[in-house]
Amino acid sequence: MTYDIPDGPALSPARMTWKFLRDRSGTIPAYHEEFGDTFSLRILPGPRTLVVFSDPADVKEIFAADPSQFHAGKGNEILKPVMGEHSVLLTDDGEHQRARKLLMPAFTGPSMRAYQPLVEAIAKTEVDTWHDGDTLVTLDRMNAITLDVILQVVFGVTDEERLAVLRPKVNRMVNIDAKMLLAWSYPRLFALPPWRGYFKNQQAVDRLLYAEIAERRDAHDLEGRDDVLSRLLRVGDDDSDETPLTDAEMRDQLVTLLLAGHETTASALSWTLHEIGRSPEIHARALAAADAGDDTFLEACLKESMRLHPIIDFVARTLQSDQVVAGRLLPRGTTVTPSIMLSHSREASFADAHLFKPDRFVDTKVAANTWIPFGGGVRRCIGAAFSLMEGAVVLREVLQRYEVSTDSAAPNKLRNITNIPGDKAPLKLTAR
Repeated sequence: MTYDIPDGPALSPARMTWKFLRDRSGTIPAYHEEFGDTFSLRILPGPRTLVVFSDPADVKEIFAADPSQFHAGKGNEILKPVMGEHSVLLTDDGEHQRARKLLMPAFTGPSMRAYQPLVEAIAKTEVDTWHDGDTLVTLDRMNAITLDVILQVVFGVTDEERLAVLRPKVNRMVNIDAKMLLAWSYPRLFALPPWRGYFKNQQAVDRLLYAEIAERRDAHDLEGRDDVLSRLLRVGDDDSDETPLTDAEMRDQLVTLLLAGHETTASALSWTLHEIGRSPEIHARALAAADAGDDTFLEACLKESMRLHPIIDFVARTLQSDQVVAGRLLPRGTTVTPSIMLSHSREASFADAHLFKPDRFVDTKVAANTWIPFGGGVRRCIGAAFSLMEGAVVLREVLQRYEVSTDSAAPNKLRNITNIPGDKAPLKLTAR
């Protein structure tokens, strides 16, 4: 049997892994330019083969493929030491379906409408601390907002004393660089510095979460609470056949929602405010939309910033058997990787793709499988709608009260698996 693995860079797996973890925004476009829409990479551990795709037809084929043969959990395995073996991002087949079924009700329309006033209140509390003429360190302040949203909406923690204990530990948990990611593939490194300090902090967060779970199990008002933790704890209390989640399953889903929904949304908001602050025309329209309470244009700005600055820049599916993908026979164990970064920068899909043009998401219908910041298929991010709601609410709160401006373009920095503004997107605030 002859496999048809596409060409790719002739680098050692170790060097390729380092470049992949440190500078995808530089290396992946360069490889696309050299090898075309489909190319391969060899990375550790293994080494294993990644085949990168960016043509919308190929992306559609992968998203629509049989999930029992295209495992997303296996493709995300590098995240297991922090998210846990039960994470909805790391499981496949029946276990994944069960986790997704249990989590989805917390992110439906009625639930999100119930959360919106809380998001508004958290954003208002943060913006109340800002002052006319300040230089806003945007990424830091957006992280503060989205962290409190997660801690209150997902964990149901509203007590300020508990929030003060959780915030710095969770922030350290999120702040992971490339060498820490590499260590997750080699767990023995966690016995050595600097990995040892990170692991000890993670254990401290776990202790706090397990204590919160235990206390919430005994709460008398559990039935009346809307946070995700309380919802999960009620599983099995009704006449359904659902098996209650164990504490370990609960912990893994909570940490997943924390890591997947905190810095990603903060980065998207930071890039959005940065781009709004660079364009007087878009700035004026965004202010008018905020004043009118019309989130349509604000959400379009958010979507366009997520296109231009993909927060997570690839999706991974690991083949469980030999498969023909985009006309190529690929062997079992290959990881097929739709590139969000390359998909979003295709001129055939987005004219003037290098420009920030929110009207793409107002005036026209964006073609399927071209804008994919939340992935696709049965593994599409369950928090996608919540993230867009949260982003629009925060933008509205900021822009109703301040004009924002900057004269320079923010550099991209890859931190853990997310792309953030490398300078934290500083903005000048002018009170309205």
